[in-house]
Amino acid sequence: MSDEQILTNARIVLADRTVLGTVVILDGKIKEVAEGASANGTNLNGDFLLPGLVELHTDHLESHYAPRPRVRWNAMAAVQAHDAQVASSGITTVLDALRMGLDEDSEMTGEEMRALGDAIHSAKESGRLRADHYIHLRCEVSAPDCLESFRLLQDEPLVRLASLMDHSPGQRQFADLESYKRYYQGKLKMSDEALEVFSARRNRDSERYSRPHRLAIAAECHDRTIVLASHDDATVAHVDEAISQGIHVAEFPTTMDAARASHKAGMAVLMGAPNVVRGGSHSGNVSARELAEAKMLDILSSDYVPFSLLHSTFALASTVPTVELHEAVRMVSKTPAEAAGFTDRGEIAEGRRADMVRVQLADDVPVVRTVWREGNRVI
Repeated sequence: MSDEQILTNARIVLADRTVLGTVVILDGKIKEVAEGASANGTNLNGDFLLPGLVELHTDHLESHYAPRPRVRWNAMAAVQAHDAQVASSGITTVLDALRMGLDEDSEMTGEEMRALGDAIHSAKESGRLRADHYIHLRCEVSAPDCLESFRLLQDEPLVRLASLMDHSPGQRQFADLESYKRYYQGKLKMSDEALEVFSARRNRDSERYSRPHRLAIAAECHDRTIVLASHDDATVAHVDEAISQGIHVAEFPTTMDAARASHKAGMAVLMGAPNVVRGGSHSGNVSARELAEAKMLDILSSDYVPFSLLHSTFALASTVPTVELHEAVRMVSKTPAEAAGFTDRGEIAEGRRADMVRVQLADDVPVVRTVWREGNRVI
């Protein structure tokens, strides 16, 4: 027997507007969306009803797997803890970012990333997770072992996205060397002399490995229909390189010029939700609010704070006059879903998956009351 649910008297955020209305769910999908309240069903008392959020780039799983330097947690337990935080933030589809390429700020190997990938796969297959999890390979192309690590996971069926990044000093995110110094000395507690040696080594590795790794990984992704993203593009030349490699998503462009060139080329421009909530970049790069005002922002990502994805939608709609709530919500639902190749989710519309979030707004901070994934309540 079919299990029909009715949610009524909700401020439903559709792809093109917000309406007071009713949603009917049947067999895990949205059967009907209608304006006006119904005499039957669950009364949401005027709360917002949003599509389940779609997260393309969260590094947060690492903080559960490696909660302290040189401490490793059980991989399955880490995935479940991460999932609980993601789902309670209103995220119903998430691409968990796994780093490819050893970086001194983590000391995590490709084999450990493979183990985390296996744990995500196993947890999903066994029904342990509230959100729908996939994998994003964040490839540090300047690292000597990047390609080797990538190949450990390239055939994992949950991989939907790979991003190409290079965090060597003097370019992209760290074009400002003082910003680079503050970040790495603060994180790794290095002396000036140690940082100089560290930086020189990273620059040598970048010169040797970055381009060949970019080309090899781009080719592998095209063969496997894995969506490609660039990361921290700062110049028009960076964007031209991304276009030549068949990249469709521009993650965290650091300048207005790079964002404009990416947008003009038809790439989806992705920025960090913490950038929106804080009112600017922690690295001193271009503001996400500025890009939104210029109509050059397509997707938001929680990056390092899962709840920031939901928080940023209301913050953006309240601080940028040119952005309405439904437009901000589209940046965390419909557009990222489409960018990752999902056609069954991302908006409240007939025939789509019943992935939805009930939200109250209190003192400008959203409160997640209920989360449904395919019609099943998970929060």
